Amino acid sequence: MKKLRVTVEGKSYEVLVEMLDDAGAVAAPRPAVQAAPVQAAPVSAPVSAPVSSAPAKGPAAAGDIPSPLAGKVVSIDVQVGQAVATGAQVATVEAMKMNTYIYAPQAGTVAAILVNAGDGVEEGTALLRIA
Repeated sequence: MKKLRVTVEGKSYEVLVEMLDDAGAVAAPRPAVQAAPVQAAPVSAPVSAPVSSAPAKGPAAAGDIPSPLAGKVVSIDVQVGQAVATGAQVATVEAMKMNTYIYAPQAGTVAAILVNAGDGVEEGTALLRIA
């Protein structure tokens, strides 16, 4: 048995974990121990996050096209000033070695490209803007 401290939703518990042998069998049966709440350790003030050069998360303006997943921008398939039709492919994002193609949700003109090929993006990051 091994004694561990586990924190769930801010509450700490001390638990005993039963260790198994290599074959997956219980090493020696022991009585179950019920976890008892433990006083949580005081938390210090959060350290401010470093300033990131990554694009801001989430569409900030009307016409922004967000990334549907976190990944790396493989390509931007349009240029500023280019007219695009609804459903036209505008970008490609790669995640877990699979490409996801991003399509224009509306017709319009590409007003701004907000990321570059090779940039890492989070889900919801605005990739480009169509006006």
